[in-house]
Parts: sequence; C-alpha cells; structure tokens
Amino acid sequence: MANSYFSNYSQSRFLANSSQTPGGTQPTPSIQAGPKSRLPSSKHFSTSIIPGSEQSTSKEKTSNGSSPKDSEPHPLRNTWVFWFRQQRAPGNKLVSYEEGIKKISAFASVESFWSLWTHLAPPSALQPTTDYLLFHDGIRRPVWEDPVNISGGKWIIRLKKGVADRIWEDLVLAVLGDQFDKCRQVEENGEIAASWEDGSDSGAELPEICGCTISVRQSEDIISLWNRLDGDVKVRERIRDTIRKVLHLPPSTIMEYKSNNDSMQDKSSFRNSAIDRTPVS
Repeated sequence: MANSYFSNYSQSRFLANSSQTPGGTQPTPSIQAGPKSRLPSSKHFSTSIIPGSEQSTSKEKTSNGSSPKDSEPHPLRNTWVFWFRQQRAPGNKLVSYEEGIKKISAFASVESFWSLWTHLAPPSALQPTTDYLLFHDGIRRPVWEDPVNISGGKWIIRLKKGVADRIWEDLVLAVLGDQFDKCRQVEENGEIAASWEDGSDSGAELPEICGCTISVRQSEDIISLWNRLDGDVKVRERIRDTIRKVLHLPPSTIMEYKSNNDSMQDKSSFRNSAIDRTPVS
C-alpha cells in the first residue's frame, strides 16, 4: 500500500514520468479559461461553516421548495489566500525565493473556494519546479521569515509521481474545514480549552495551522503542513496524527518535520529534516 503512494524518502525509486505528457509542455498554474466539472468530493467542510449563517429556520420557502437563504454564501471561519511559485526561466534572474511567489486569489466562503479550485490546474498538470501555497490571510507572505511563521515549522510527506492530486485536495479541504482546530488544546480542570493567545500586531485570532503547500518536483511531489509553534511537541504530535487520519495514510508512511528556523539556517525547506520514528498505534 505504502509503495503505491509514498516515495518513502530515499528508500524507493520514483515513477519519474508517470504523470508527464510525452513530447508536450505542461500548463502553468495560472487560472484556466474554462471550469472543470469537478464537484466537492469531501465532507471536510462540515465544521467550517459559521453556525447559524447558512441555514434558514422556520421561514417560508419559495415556490420551488428552496429557501431564500440557500443562495447566500457559506462563510469559512477564516479567510485564506492561494499563491504559486514557479522556478525562474533561464536568463530571468530572481533576487530571492520570495520574489517568485505570486498571489492567485483570496477567498472566505465555501462557494468562492470551489469557484477558484475548479479553475486551477491540478498538481499532476504542473511543470517541475512549481509550488502551490495556501496560507491564512493574516500571513503577509508565505515564507519562513513572516512574523507569524518564524517560530513555527512544518510536517513533510514525499509522494510518488501521479498520486498528489487527491492527497493535495484532501489536505486543502482539511485545513479549510478546521480539521486541525483541536490540535492546540489542553485539558484544564477536566475541560478542553485553547492554550494559546495570538501575539500578532493585528490582534486577530489566528489558527495553529498557518497553511499548506505542494511542491511539484521532477521525481517526486512534496506536501507540507505549516504550524505556528514548533516548540510544543504535543501539539506537533496531534497535528501529525490528524494528518494521518484525514489523508488516510498507511502506517508505513514516512513523515518528516523541520522548523522554519532550521530552514532559514540551511536555506532549504526539505533538506536535513527530521524523520518521525514514532510507532503508529
């Protein structure tokens, strides 16, 4: 099972050309001209809709049986932003990684997400080396040095070529659907309570999950989930366990973790990361 999905770091050979189109150029991650007929394929949104905002109570329905509120947007708890980065073309000198990152769009409702998502090229159609980045709008730039990201880190999973589309979609929906909300909670007097306060300049409440990325490379695809504080081992473990659950990962899947501070030191997102060797219960 594991060998059919995960690259397992350096222990397996990758299916390098399984998702490539022979003799052709692959599309860029820009929004495509026409929508694809892709319907929502997950129930992760079940916890993401603000209570009371989307459902009508005992109000009268229209003649066709639908409520007047059915056409209203279903707001997400947070506003999120999609970004992408493509490796510079030969001769096009970029001063830094950050300059290559381009904003696609922000969204704050279920409807606006799906409207955007159905126009984005899936990872299997992207050229190496391209990154998709999804981050909370409280994060100014999706980089290690951002004030919200700087004390955090990320869980990393390496995938064989050809399987990233479904796993990436499930991860995005889990983030938007607040599936990681309970990861930063502790028991206090027998009750579950949040264990952190936001220290950003905005004063807005930010989730523990900063965002997620997928990095399309020549021989593998790499997904990562960024969290705010890498120093809390218990929170990191809860996030790891939630990732395994929402992505339905087999027990043999190798997961890695790397702090953003370490990334700034060696100027790499994925090299020298720590392999998690905790036995799966």
